[in-house]
Amino acid sequence: MKKIINLGSLNLDKVYLVEKFVQPGESIHALRYSENCGGKGLNQSIAMARAGAYVYHAGKIGKDGIRLRDCLKEAGVETSFLEETGAVSGHALIQVEQSGQNSIIVHRGANDLIQKDYISNVLEKFSPEDVLVLQNEISNVDYAIIEAKKRGLRVVFNPSPIDENVLEYKLSDVDCFILNENEAGFLAGISEFDEDNAISRLREKYPEASFVMTLGEKGSYYFDRSRKFYQEIFRVDAVDTTGAGDTFCGYYVAGMIKGLNIPERLYLASAAAAMAVCVSGAAQSIPHLGDVNHFLAARERKAI
Repeated sequence: MKKIINLGSLNLDKVYLVEKFVQPGESIHALRYSENCGGKGLNQSIAMARAGAYVYHAGKIGKDGIRLRDCLKEAGVETSFLEETGAVSGHALIQVEQSGQNSIIVHRGANDLIQKDYISNVLEKFSPEDVLVLQNEISNVDYAIIEAKKRGLRVVFNPSPIDENVLEYKLSDVDCFILNENEAGFLAGISEFDEDNAISRLREKYPEASFVMTLGEKGSYYFDRSRKFYQEIFRVDAVDTTGAGDTFCGYYVAGMIKGLNIPERLYLASAAAAMAVCVSGAAQSIPHLGDVNHFLAARERKAI
């Protein structure tokens, strides 16, 4: 089986449960506080591992980040490429409303110290057709895309959080984009989102790439130059949406590396994401493959 290397962020998540998001000039009391392991990179590595894939995680932490390394190891992620720096680890302040919606402020910390030589040293350990997974929470993402493509790796890019810098990256080297509605609209260059228009524009701009587009309650799509598949959501009572997109992404990539067909990947990833929103937090909400299979089996029996 081909290997997965996730060059991604690692954050300590400081989570505040609130009645409503704080407004400018306002002070509010949190209903509850917790501190958890997170970051889009860490979450996606754990999701891939729990989905049954063997994944290496590369990135940087501060001296306060030993918990992040341990969290990855406990999930079965290979951490030999992880490096400790003198900087503070990345961290996030997360407000979670009782409805389950979240609002997040991220400080990159050590995630912003990913140098080009470090990236090259990591990528030289991998072979053509191995998969590099990237998000937009570390430094030198553009360099990683170019170097991976030069070495024949397949590049999966989740351009989150999206910003103007992404447009300067060599996106023609990306093999697969995994993005939400906002990210899809931004890359497509449309001000008012329309899924058909977004799909048409993205196909035109990046004809060699495949796309997985998640639309919240409206489900998800896979599309490339000639094909399109749709997957509806699994309806559940949401507690916290933090990490649901990372769960979807990780399960989709794991399905890809394990040889599942596209509808199977979407089906499994959607189920895993539905289970994730039923649990508070990010990394700790990501389900194991066995539990996802039980969830799906129960749904299928109920439908009979």
